[in-house]
Amino acid sequence: MKQFRIHKDDKVMVIAGKDKGKIGKVLKILRNKDRILVEKVNVAKRHVRPNPYRQQPGGIIEKEMPLHVSNVMVVCDACAKPTKVGYRYTEDGKKVRFCKKCNEIID
Repeated sequence: MKQFRIHKDDKVMVIAGKDKGKIGKVLKILRNKDRILVEKVNVAKRHVRPNPYRQQPGGIIEKEMPLHVSNVMVVCDACAKPTKVGYRYTEDGKKVRFCKKCNEIID
């Protein structure tokens, strides 16, 4: 399984594409396609047919579409800037992610 430095519920900033500069929360990670879903970013309109069995109304809905993982960067909570993520071990031997700009632990 692929390892990403971005995890679910991280705050990320889009660094490339039509939504460049937008910040959102990671909703889902699609590891097999190297993509992630970010809240309120890369929104597309989808035409949906009504489905009476699911009590689903028809119409035009707005839906988040996946972004490639290389087009986003994690936003550090401490310095509030998009940053690269590194790994290190704490004194008790736990592996944690840290911000490479301000050296603060991310999670």
